[in-house]
Amino acid sequence: MRKLEVSARMTVRKGKLEGFKLQAAECIRQTKEKDTKTLRYDWFLSDDETACEIREAYEGSDGLVEHRMHIGEALDRLFSEFADNHAVTVYGEPSPQLVELARRMPKGSVKWYSFLQGLGS
Repeated sequence: MRKLEVSARMTVRKGKLEGFKLQAAECIRQTKEKDTKTLRYDWFLSDDETACEIREAYEGSDGLVEHRMHIGEALDRLFSEFADNHAVTVYGEPSPQLVELARRMPKGSVKWYSFLQGLGS
């Protein structure tokens, strides 16, 4: 199975930075404890602390599906209380199950890219 990479972006709600940071730490903690196919899950905060990007890598589509199932409640809280404007870019070949999971997100918030060529395999 081919590796899947993800870039997720969001904005931090005004006045919610500390809560955002605590909830991000909770998402990371649960990922470390529960996931078995996650290769990377790194959070980056912009210089002005108003935007966040998460760089993710999984062994394949099933790794991202597993991840979402494990931390779904923590992510739901993140987006209901602390973050807005969530957008995801997926690099790799998604499984039908992953495509179905993505359909639950707001229309246009997920972009898919298939590998064309380069140094990666």
